[in-house]
Amino acid sequence: MYKISIASYAFHGLLREGKMDLFGYLESCKYRYHLDAADIWNGMLLSTDDEYLAKVKDALDERGLVLANLCVDGAHLWEDDPDVREQHYKNGLAALHAGEVLGALTVRIDAGGRGEIWTDEQFDFIVKRYQEFAQRAYDNGYKVGPENHWGAEMHAQNMKKLCEAVNHPAFGVLLHFKGAMEDNVIMAPWAMHTHFSWQITEGNLTECMMLLRDLGYDGYYGVEHHSGKNEYTEVAVQVARVRDVLDRWRTEK
Repeated sequence: MYKISIASYAFHGLLREGKMDLFGYLESCKYRYHLDAADIWNGMLLSTDDEYLAKVKDALDERGLVLANLCVDGAHLWEDDPDVREQHYKNGLAALHAGEVLGALTVRIDAGGRGEIWTDEQFDFIVKRYQEFAQRAYDNGYKVGPENHWGAEMHAQNMKKLCEAVNHPAFGVLLHFKGAMEDNVIMAPWAMHTHFSWQITEGNLTECMMLLRDLGYDGYYGVEHHSGKNEYTEVAVQVARVRDVLDRWRTEK
């Protein structure tokens, strides 16, 4: 089976309307889209308590699903307010614990910092915290890192600088394909997981996937829909386009 996943954020509209929960999402991954992986956004994860996580882990195992990524909001490393920063640190530790219980291959925790670049103070703090998280990830067999989707993370040169400074084998980038190809080229060597936006699956999808393939990327090709409308069918189109590329590669071999 091909390494394809669907970010559960792709169904945020259904979640908001009360028409989907985490367990319905897992059912859809397995039986609607015929995948062997999940990609959980913590907006669908109701708790990080062990009792609840055990139920989620059982649901993953029952369906034979790998957790390709746990995508965490509310734990980004830098906030100007020290009290908020400390709370985010605690949230991050809880998220790493959740990822470990669920067997996540990767965990996305953002860097924070809302400007176009990080100040020296912000950058030094972020690097040290990621080094701490990456060592924990290394010790437990997964990877951790940010996603290029808001704040200073949106600038590829910032992400390159961050990756080079953290310099840890368990640190990587959730590469969100949505912008200029030259930015993707800069960040691709550190890709630990991927999210392909609708614009990419309708556009230069093959080029983006070939960039990863040629670098030896062995992770999941994840799709993420954002409109909040017609999500079941729109996601199906995205998955089909990614599957088509992978199938063409298979037959070409």
